[in-house]
Amino acid sequence: MDERSLSEVWNNVLGTQPDPPRWLVLTAAVLALIAVVPHAVWRISRNVVTIAHEGGHAAAAVLSGRRLTGIRLHSDTSGVTVSKGKPYGPGMVATGVAGYITPSLLGLLGAGLLTAGRITAMLWLAIVGLAALLVMIRNFYGVLSVAVTGGLVFVVSWFGTPEVQAGFAYAFTWFLLLGGARPVVELQRLRRRGQAPHSDADQLARLTGLHPLLWVALFAFVALTCLLLGVRWLLN
Repeated sequence: MDERSLSEVWNNVLGTQPDPPRWLVLTAAVLALIAVVPHAVWRISRNVVTIAHEGGHAAAAVLSGRRLTGIRLHSDTSGVTVSKGKPYGPGMVATGVAGYITPSLLGLLGAGLLTAGRITAMLWLAIVGLAALLVMIRNFYGVLSVAVTGGLVFVVSWFGTPEVQAGFAYAFTWFLLLGGARPVVELQRLRRRGQAPHSDADQLARLTGLHPLLWVALFAFVALTCLLLGVRWLLN
């Protein structure tokens, strides 16, 4: 990395890039659907959603004054974020709510940046976020998942042509918007079968006294709202 290269990257991060052609945006959406809909593919791609999910728990914990002690990501795409503080109160509620809504909110943030022509900025914000998350991972699989995801984004942002960067950024954003909704559906399916007694929704119910379905409905509302807004922005 020479000084000129760093200067060019910095200028790209601060500047704007031209809108990609319509066909590239639509192709990115199709690729995202392929990553979310087929179960065999989703078993792998869901790891990225889990990273965002646990990152949301971690960010909410820190912002609410709790002390973050570690994050673990598992090969079955589950994860756990551990923080210290009062086992009740607004901080715990905020931490519990953040998980399921974060992937969709990140997708909407990405859509906003792409609509503003900030393609490179969107990619480098993802790298910074993944790097910050990496230092709190406490198991090998988690480190591997975050490092591979961050490495892929870095390779595209550093070596990719403008067209490749745009296609990847749009596909990644579409994926977060679509992938943020599917876990909510899966959550309620598991709850209906009695297979998720310790889900985020059930833990929030115990903290607040509100029925778990209300929390699932909140997760679904945020995911659907972000998806609809994201589609409107990206296809505008």
